[in-house]
Amino acid sequence: MNKIEDIDNHNLPSHLAIIMDGNGRWAKQKGRLRVFGHENGVKTVRSTVENCVKIGIEYLTLYTFSTENWNRPKYEVETLMRLLVSSLKKELATFNKNNIRLNTIGNIAALPEKAHNELLDVMEKTRENTGMTLTLALSYGSREEITSAVKAIAIKVKNNIISPEIIDETIINTHLYTHNLPDVDLLIRTSGEHRISNFLLWQIAYAELYFIDVFWPDFEEHHLVEAIKNYQNRERRFGKTSEQLT
Repeated sequence: MNKIEDIDNHNLPSHLAIIMDGNGRWAKQKGRLRVFGHENGVKTVRSTVENCVKIGIEYLTLYTFSTENWNRPKYEVETLMRLLVSSLKKELATFNKNNIRLNTIGNIAALPEKAHNELLDVMEKTRENTGMTLTLALSYGSREEITSAVKAIAIKVKNNIISPEIIDETIINTHLYTHNLPDVDLLIRTSGEHRISNFLLWQIAYAELYFIDVFWPDFEEHHLVEAIKNYQNRERRFGKTSEQLT
């Protein structure tokens, strides 16, 4: 079975993003309510974060709650918000122990007040940490993010703050939620689904994509290691030829 020690530490993805999918279906398979899956999914988040610290991942971004998730049943949304608050409270000590800085992307103003305040509090209490940056994508949608960036740039053009001629990728990057993060190197999606679901569409332009047929609550250390080893065996050309890379 794959272990962390099997990973080549000289070829790690700097920024790992994960679409944590399958909590509800995992619970349904066991004859339980969807919230049971979310509760067990929190345990997988904890172990995955700890494993990423051990591996040496610099940036970990988790698709925690999408803009579309607000359309789910009220009870499920309320449960997810409750789990967010309780998890942040429980994990603060672990974040500081492991030198993890908490970050967030998305329209967090849409979160319930209690969840919003708890999130900001933990972010403040970990902002001096210099180890891994853990980013939670909350009330996040990539199309909304890009639309917001376009509007912000348009206003600056209208007010003669910037000229249309200088707009390039760098300008766009600085107006995205992820302006303080590097592009994604490896994107993992659990549950066997092969789609991106409106997640970091701009930032994964050259990411390696890895889909695994395992529900999120069953995602373990050896699955993470296998994904990273798979990444390390790929040739990342960024539009160039193999000969140019060598």
